[in-house]
Amino acid sequence: MSLTDWIVLGVTLLTIVIYGVWKSGANTNIDQFLMGNRSLRWYHVGLSVMATQASAITFLSAPGQAYSDGMRFVQFYLGLPLAMIVLCVTFVPIFHKLKVYTAYEFLENRFDLKTRALTSFLFLIQRGLSTGITIYAPSIILSTILNINTVYTTLFIGCLVIFYTVYGGTKAVSYTQLLQMSIIFLGMFFAGAMVVHLLPDNVGFVKAIKLGGKLGRMNVIDWKFDPSNRYNVWSGLIGGFFLQLSYFGTDQSQVGRYLTGSSVGQSRMGLIMNGLLKIPMQFLILLIGVLVFAFYQFNRPPMFFNQYEVKQVKASSYAGQYNKLEDQYTAVFAARKNKADALVRALDGNDKIQINQAQQDLKVADKQAADIRKEAIGIMKKNNAKANEDDTNYVFLNFVTHYLPRGLIGLLVAIIFLASMGSTASALNSLASTSVVDIYKRIINPGATDKNYLYASRLATIFWGLVCIGMALYASKVGNLLEYVNQLGSYVYGTILGVFVVAFYLKRIRGNAVFIAAVITELTICLLGVFGLVAYLWLNAIGCIMVIVIAVGINPLFPEKRLN
Repeated sequence: MSLTDWIVLGVTLLTIVIYGVWKSGANTNIDQFLMGNRSLRWYHVGLSVMATQASAITFLSAPGQAYSDGMRFVQFYLGLPLAMIVLCVTFVPIFHKLKVYTAYEFLENRFDLKTRALTSFLFLIQRGLSTGITIYAPSIILSTILNINTVYTTLFIGCLVIFYTVYGGTKAVSYTQLLQMSIIFLGMFFAGAMVVHLLPDNVGFVKAIKLGGKLGRMNVIDWKFDPSNRYNVWSGLIGGFFLQLSYFGTDQSQVGRYLTGSSVGQSRMGLIMNGLLKIPMQFLILLIGVLVFAFYQFNRPPMFFNQYEVKQVKASSYAGQYNKLEDQYTAVFAARKNKADALVRALDGNDKIQINQAQQDLKVADKQAADIRKEAIGIMKKNNAKANEDDTNYVFLNFVTHYLPRGLIGLLVAIIFLASMGSTASALNSLASTSVVDIYKRIINPGATDKNYLYASRLATIFWGLVCIGMALYASKVGNLLEYVNQLGSYVYGTILGVFVVAFYLKRIRGNAVFIAAVITELTICLLGVFGLVAYLWLNAIGCIMVIVIAVGINPLFPEKRLN
């Protein structure tokens, strides 16, 4: 990056941190630190909810996901608007009426302490691991730019977020997210415009989309019902609905965001705003990935986008073999570019026979390039068995750092940092609130002073920050970050959602029944996920339904206690 980019990056990050700390003011009690005095407006709530979900993973990995796999991931969000409606009708008014700090407080009132503790524990494990992934995402950027190991950049990012979250609490998180999302929307718009601007003069936006479609990247909708297929309409509507309902209704990182609303109406409007904007936002981010894919049909992409791994193999005894493959790849790219030009001309002529022939020729050339790339990855694995062979997280980053003008590079890099900081800060705040309110305050040290709980909240934030940094150091081994973080959530969200559904709608089910049902379900879901018996989105629906069915089935074994 140029000096201009570094200045833009530094000023943007510093402004965000100072603004958040300044707006948050002093925190003198736990309600201020964890809930921000429940005083925020609907648009503030909505942007905070979006920023919590839209981490750096969204802006770093989603374009790479579309580059390699097309647009079908957008179906993941089809159940979101339905989930927002259910939340507004059921969850929001109940949580506001009870004035809870966490979603899990309600479960003790409805069932018992062990059910509350179990769901809190499941949340803490899942969110702690997932937050580590969101810390790792921007560390990839720094390591690429500075050419240093991700260990050092991960430590820097993690410590920066821990600082302002510990100092400012949830109000600092919410105010920084408000400014973050404004900058993010602006920056991603400019990024998309720049991709189109850099395309050849005879291509443009429409032809780039057509080109991507001819190579299978505009696979937005898949109506075929297939439980083993990760992304289709049915997995998105059904599995996605259960995942989104559980995430926004039972995950404290999101519940804590809309509980800061000044009223039930403000919280509801914030969630509706999220439901209306999230799918178009995700569609446009994925579309940028398709445009980048079209761009690289005419501009030679790296044979492997993760340059850290490339440098490792080029410094080894396998350098000669790898360099030979790069020469072959360059030659194949030249042929592929000619085929892409031929397809564009055929599209201009609107001749279906020529279009079909040019499409087939381009697919053959594309497969040749993919085969060479596969050989290169094999050489990398020979050199280092632990080498990360999934480089989708680096696709958009490579484009940004090599082709965007000065200043805009710094802004786009800052956006990815901001997204990571926003979602990570929300997660740390929610981990601290759950640890203190559901575990420390309820089980370990009930009856302590408010000052003691405020101190414990800050210590819990630091503790979970360190845990998340530890997970981030492991994250290089997990592949595409966007998919992996959703897979992690699918292991527990269905179970937790099932507990809440029973709590809200099945009034006769008692605590022992739902506790045992949750334990059995979670063990089953883990087995299904580990052995890959179904696509991960379906784990959410299966988990929720299992808890309900088992709880109803065994509830008669636990008769209601009668008072003498």
